[in-house]
Amino acid sequence: MHKSILSVLILLLISGCEDGNKSDLTDAESRRRAITQKITVSEAAGESVLVVGDEIITSGQIIATPVEHSEMVVSLAEHFKPIAQSGTLEQFKKWARPEFEEFLMSKVTEILLYQEAKRQAGKNVDEALEKAAETEVRKLILDYGGDQAKAEEKLKQMGMDSKGFKENRKRFILTQWYIASKLSDNRPITYTELMKCYEQAKERSFVIPVKLQFRLIDIQPARLEITDPNQNRLEQAKKLAYELIKQIQTGEDFGELAKKYSHGHRRDFGGLWQPVQPESLAKPYDILAAEAEKIETGQIAGPIEVEGHIFIMKLEDKCSKSYEPFEKVQEQLEQKIIFNRRKDAFDKLNAEITQQVALGEKDEFIDFCLEKIYQMSD
Repeated sequence: MHKSILSVLILLLISGCEDGNKSDLTDAESRRRAITQKITVSEAAGESVLVVGDEIITSGQIIATPVEHSEMVVSLAEHFKPIAQSGTLEQFKKWARPEFEEFLMSKVTEILLYQEAKRQAGKNVDEALEKAAETEVRKLILDYGGDQAKAEEKLKQMGMDSKGFKENRKRFILTQWYIASKLSDNRPITYTELMKCYEQAKERSFVIPVKLQFRLIDIQPARLEITDPNQNRLEQAKKLAYELIKQIQTGEDFGELAKKYSHGHRRDFGGLWQPVQPESLAKPYDILAAEAEKIETGQIAGPIEVEGHIFIMKLEDKCSKSYEPFEKVQEQLEQKIIFNRRKDAFDKLNAEITQQVALGEKDEFIDFCLEKIYQMSD
């Protein structure tokens, strides 16, 4: 979600909250109230359902939940299908239960966080949420070039429609508001923190890699016509290479000589290659990276003999490895620190909920879901 949307939403929500709804999550009693909702298993429409506070989780909802599987988005049932097909029901329950229980716990945690967020936001939250969710819907459509049909097709692949997406974003936005307004570490970000973050992230995120640009005369002996019966093609290629180097040293234009004598794929461009990273050069051209290390811009290397080729290289440009300057990425670093603070706080709360929430009769519900998945996998 865009930072601006979250900021506006926080202002709307805070202005709409009544004093009686405010609480500090560092207070243990408030935390207990948020996580001790009654969680039970019940019956609805002939099947087991999990009741979390004032919400019901059905087996169908859980089984149809989209998840990532082998770089694709599939339902939870499809995710477990290969496991279900590889053993008996009891074996499947044993194998799938830990992952399924972790997933279910995650869903319960999301619901509890949402319910607490809704309780704290008060009665005036709906209008602000509607505006923020509408913005998210418009953004989704714009991501697909304004084509609403394409956006809806993507949603369909994710197991939801536009209405479901909107409701999903409302819940997400409200929960994020809750985390941002109640859990964020609002201490000012210091220069020391920024520099530490920069040093930790620069190798991964801010590297400007080594780049080379060169011209190349690529003489391939197999493609030469024999002009001297007393020389083989390799000897003739070496002789030509030394003659060309002499011409270059006396002022002949390297590019023009490349157009005339090179057999390489860049001959029509005067042998000029696009800038490349040294490690991207495939054999036999990888040898050029090592040769480029030995010379400076404007100098010539060669003849360089490798199997099937004799190279003459002129180094046009060489950029050493460097990093984006701190000043240029400072805003990114600030956002990263804010994100990490929120994530740490969320993880702490999530761990606390996981430790304290007892799912009670969850085993009955989990068994029901796993048996249903197993039956669907036949």
